[in-house]
Amino acid sequence: MSESVYKVIEIIGTSAKSWEDAANNAVQTAGRNLKNLRIAEVVKLDMKVEEGRVVAYRARLNLSFKYDPQ
Repeated sequence: MSESVYKVIEIIGTSAKSWEDAANNAVQTAGRNLKNLRIAEVVKLDMKVEEGRVVAYRARLNLSFKYDPQ
């Protein structure tokens, strides 16, 4: 069995619709530049509030991808 190394970064996605869309936006955007994505772990959910109304949902994720030094 070969051994692997993974890097973990923290990213935040946003959406005007839902936390699920916020998390999905974060992963899809990161996936444009990062290869071999493995796990996305939602670590925090919050909302942006303006004038007493929710204007954005935010999802903070730890995202892991396979580290390839080449």
